[in-house]
Amino acid sequence: MADSVSTEAAEAPFIGAGSTEVVQGIRDRAYWIAVSFMFLLVLAGTAAGIHAKLIGSLEAYGAYREVPWGILISTYVFFVVTSTGLCLVSSIGHVFGVKSLAPIAKRSVFLAVATIVAGFYVIFFEIENPFRMAIYNVISPNLTSSIWWMGTLYGSYMMFMVVEFYLLVKGNYKIATIAGFCGVIAGVAAHSNLGAVFGTLDGREFWYGPFMPIYFISSAMMSGAAAIIFFTWIASKINGEPIDQPTRKALEVTTRIGILLISVILFFTAWKFIIGFAGGEGKKMALDSLLTGPYAFNFWVLELGVGMIIPLMLLLKSRGTNISLMVVASMMMIFGIFFMRYDLVVVGQVVPVQFEMGVSEYPGLLSYMPSPHEILVVLGGIGLAGLVFLLGEKAFHGHKSEAH
Repeated sequence: MADSVSTEAAEAPFIGAGSTEVVQGIRDRAYWIAVSFMFLLVLAGTAAGIHAKLIGSLEAYGAYREVPWGILISTYVFFVVTSTGLCLVSSIGHVFGVKSLAPIAKRSVFLAVATIVAGFYVIFFEIENPFRMAIYNVISPNLTSSIWWMGTLYGSYMMFMVVEFYLLVKGNYKIATIAGFCGVIAGVAAHSNLGAVFGTLDGREFWYGPFMPIYFISSAMMSGAAAIIFFTWIASKINGEPIDQPTRKALEVTTRIGILLISVILFFTAWKFIIGFAGGEGKKMALDSLLTGPYAFNFWVLELGVGMIIPLMLLLKSRGTNISLMVVASMMMIFGIFFMRYDLVVVGQVVPVQFEMGVSEYPGLLSYMPSPHEILVVLGGIGLAGLVFLLGEKAFHGHKSEAH
């Protein structure tokens, strides 16, 4: 009997080790399947983008003269907004000394780089001649152009983010803090300028006004909070490690930030409609298209319901401690925010510029539908962000942080 007990005790570690190896094997297989899938998305998006340049964007894309900005612009906005939000939320801990957020710093900075690269990928295929744009941005700057400032500031922002992440990896936290602070300044400047690209277009009533830069910064932090929660959870699954207590505390603080920013954006949204209906006829038509028109489903279900109201209730119920509720809320937010950017870009153009001048050629709302080429490029951008994230988790060993 004693021999039987001793034999069982001796076999127990062996059985446990075997089970661990099986679980690890399944996890590794799932990881490489995910990497392969993301890589295929990048290949498909790149092929579609190259083909679009060969046949011409007018033939390949759904955007046209009256609606020149389509889903590629909104996806670019989605990625750069998320990148800036990741930078701003993580900087609260890393740059401004709130220690409870320090555990998320490295991964957040890396994700900020991944998403800005994905944004540049999408805009590369949207612009007819991106190389010429880059060259003339340097040799023939137009300091009065918001678009010129956008490219310059986002280029500087990405450089600071890359330098900051490199210094964090090397453990040079003092210099990394300086680089992070410069990144925050460049990110806020770039993102508020992106809001100005829309807000200074007085020919587009839906966008025009001083609140757009502030709205962009606020919504960026909302996007960043959602991305931090979601990707931290995904990383724990990839690395096969439970979320430790310091990281849980960081996610609790991030959840509170998310709750605050959702409330702020809901406030902005309400006043956008209240003030908008006191404006001109063109702006009223754009708002009606969101409330009861062709974009009502996007607005009520995807943007408000999926993107803000349901996540707000889930985050409040989670109290920052129920990871499952927080992850569901963050996934819904990311999905809904994508359509929030799409609605912002497209609805701002569906009212013809000539409408209030009584031009009968365009008596009603314009239409826009993304083409297969555009959709593939968007999927390529998503694949690129996902691919960089997945490879980064392995290359940098889960972005483990030391106290600093």
